Amino acid sequence: MNCIIVDDEPLAREEMKNLIEEISSIQIVGTFSNAISALECIKTNPVDLLFLDIEMPTVNGLDFAQSLPNDKLVILTTAYAQYALKSYELDAIDYLLKPINKDRLAKAIDKAIAYKKLLALKENQSTVEKASEDALFIKSDRKFYKIAFTDIRFIEALKDYVVIYTRNNKLITAMNLKTIHQKLPVSLFARTSKSYLINLSFIDSFDNHTVYIDKFEIPIGEIYRESFFKQYTGGLL
Repeated sequence: MNCIIVDDEPLAREEMKNLIEEISSIQIVGTFSNAISALECIKTNPVDLLFLDIEMPTVNGLDFAQSLPNDKLVILTTAYAQYALKSYELDAIDYLLKPINKDRLAKAIDKAIAYKKLLALKENQSTVEKASEDALFIKSDRKFYKIAFTDIRFIEALKDYVVIYTRNNKLITAMNLKTIHQKLPVSLFARTSKSYLINLSFIDSFDNHTVYIDKFEIPIGEIYRESFFKQYTGGLL
């Protein structure tokens, strides 16, 4: 996997470069101080992943992320926690708060590598054919699979696909989150953000901004917070 680092602060670029080289084997194609220079690199070099700072002059990271080709993966970096939820609205793979934590960076890189592999494996790409009263029927590699609603932990939007996380597996499906939501029972599933749909029965805990399901942290978007709390708590919170 090839990556670039985009940050207007020289020290931040150098720190990120050193951390990536220390903990990962992904290749750093270049480091850039602005979005315009980064875009020129992307046009002429194979780049899979961008570490993209949000607060930059002229073109900020959020606007730049929206303009990128759909095959580029983005990990946003910022010193401001309030941008975290916006990163998920942009289908960013992850976000990192400065100062960058090494373990947190390693986790984000592993996630990006896993998503790239998942998208590259044609046999893992599937289509939702039908939905019964208690299950989805998914076609993958010329076979049909019955996925019970009660086995789906959560569903994550990923570019033009969704990733269905079951108890024991992950399936990538060529469908958007809104469409698959319409095939699921409202009593069991809730939207928490533009990028996530969760099975309420798998929730371990939650706070104002995050739902925790096993080791996964699912963000709660601002526009979905009230409806999620009402659905999950029955209006008690």
